[in-house]
Amino acid sequence: MIKRIYKKLFSEKRRLQNRLLLNKITSVFYLGSNYYCNCCGKSFRKFRPKGTKLAVRQNAACPYCGSLERTRTLLFYIEKETDLLNNKLKLLHFAPEWCLIPIFKRTENLEYYTADINPNYADLQVDITNIPFADATFDYVICSHVLGHVPDEKKAAEEMCRVLKPDGVALILTIINPDNAHTFETTEANTPEKRLQYYSESDLLRLHGRDFDERLKSGGFQVETIDYRKKMSEEIRKKYALGDGKRELIFRCTKKE
Repeated sequence: MIKRIYKKLFSEKRRLQNRLLLNKITSVFYLGSNYYCNCCGKSFRKFRPKGTKLAVRQNAACPYCGSLERTRTLLFYIEKETDLLNNKLKLLHFAPEWCLIPIFKRTENLEYYTADINPNYADLQVDITNIPFADATFDYVICSHVLGHVPDEKKAAEEMCRVLKPDGVALILTIINPDNAHTFETTEANTPEKRLQYYSESDLLRLHGRDFDERLKSGGFQVETIDYRKKMSEEIRKKYALGDGKRELIFRCTKKE
């Protein structure tokens, strides 16, 4: 009953803002120096756990900004291996991570667009399978942990490829089961409970396997698979909690020549 009243009193966007504010307030209970977040620049004695009842990841989420293992890994890659934060560029960011939005918005050279199917989560309401921008508009597209939720994944890849400039780059991430050579999909996963059972998350439509790069290639991309965590020392991987590689692989996608 309390949850129903709360939802009636506050819009979805306001509830999200309240949750982010509560995280920042309660982060004082995590203060310390064992872990560091490169997204917000704060240190903690531990990170918050994250996951489902089937698998909880310890020290996964930054108590202050909410960054996850994949977000921190991606930011390291962007800062060290791309010109995204330095040159005058256009970026389209799907399902934008709230901890990355301030970083991109304060980058003066960047023309930055956030997009999501849910208008409460981004500046633009956009269906990733029907992107309302002209061909060759963007220098970069970021799409992290989205494609596993999209019914027509191939169409989404084609649309991202279409709106990229000829020399543009799409940085795409997803959850990977490294034990599966092929992406797993089944019609039996037709309820949140069954999707959780089959795919490890209740709102996924598939669980990607080692063939994810080939699936992206079918959308018109050339693909380089990057485990950027391996560029870091063991000490750094632990300090920043950069994950185990199942959620943090970066698929650097460019247009086929």
